[in-house]
Amino acid sequence: MIDKENRSITEKRKTEHIDICLTQEVESNEMTTGLEAFRFQHNALPEIDFSEIDLSTSLFNKQLKAPFLISSMTGGTETAARINETLAKIAEKRGWAMGVGSMRTAIEKEQTAYSYDVRKHAPTIPVLANIGAVQFNYGYGVEQCQRAVDLIEADALILHLNSLQEVFQPEGDTNFKDLLPKIEKVAKSLSVPVGVKEVGMGISSGAARRLYEAGVSFIDVAGAGGTSWIRVEAYRSKDPLRAEAAAAFQDWGISTAQSLIDIKKELPEVSLYASGGLKNGVDAAKAIKLGADIAGFGRALLPNAAASDEEALDRQFKRIEFELRAAMFGIGAASIEQLKRTDALKRI
Repeated sequence: MIDKENRSITEKRKTEHIDICLTQEVESNEMTTGLEAFRFQHNALPEIDFSEIDLSTSLFNKQLKAPFLISSMTGGTETAARINETLAKIAEKRGWAMGVGSMRTAIEKEQTAYSYDVRKHAPTIPVLANIGAVQFNYGYGVEQCQRAVDLIEADALILHLNSLQEVFQPEGDTNFKDLLPKIEKVAKSLSVPVGVKEVGMGISSGAARRLYEAGVSFIDVAGAGGTSWIRVEAYRSKDPLRAEAAAAFQDWGISTAQSLIDIKKELPEVSLYASGGLKNGVDAAKAIKLGADIAGFGRALLPNAAASDEEALDRQFKRIEFELRAAMFGIGAASIEQLKRTDALKRI
């Protein structure tokens, strides 16, 4: 069992993560998503009606109005509960999928489970539960994963891999030894699909193949170019060594674009999600063409959600959807499937 002191540390850490992401510069100064290296070739004669462009897709046998996911961000505190409620309400309204932050707090301290309970605000959309895979080396297993799914009536479970974040985290769990067979056991035992994501460092094609062969249903590349959790933890650290060492990792990771390209080439059949630094619908269009089925947005949504500004958040969702639709019109793609098949995306 986890003692009360460690539970309090976890809750304090989650609060600090939100504050830092809202107030500090946490993107790498040297890494980009790689999406800026690609540009769509404009089609002056699209031969489609803008009003008929269809953004819809499906995920876990549920319909989405647009191919978008609110990437796993938070939970476990009162502030996190308000953020998740705001996000869930707009996700339900706009027809986006939603992931929640690491549910370790809810498993170990059930009275915090309410902060992850987005289903009551989002009854119809796909919802993804979330557990850190490293916890399999600290007492977690199928039971805790199923518990996370059941607590929020989730349609799938994400296992996040955050090795370097844990190394730089003052209280990090760094035993990542022999995780693959434990991931495989969960993937084959759970009642819902199991996916894996990074948290801003990207996933290589080799790692993706091992995960896919172990039974993982989908992979979120969560590439470099967005939030650097090494920088986030450096802000929290009271250890000068770790804080100074973080600077050496400014260019660490696989960019979102490169992760998509490499994995799609190696595993064309795998379901891929693209997150890691996406800021607008054009980024999403590029990511989908490069191999993603779903485009994930995280910290870009956080300020409006943290302010519980549903109107501003709804406007932000609408803008992203409009940008995707406009990009598709600009290349003559009337559906997400046509966007995936276009030859209009060029490396510059």
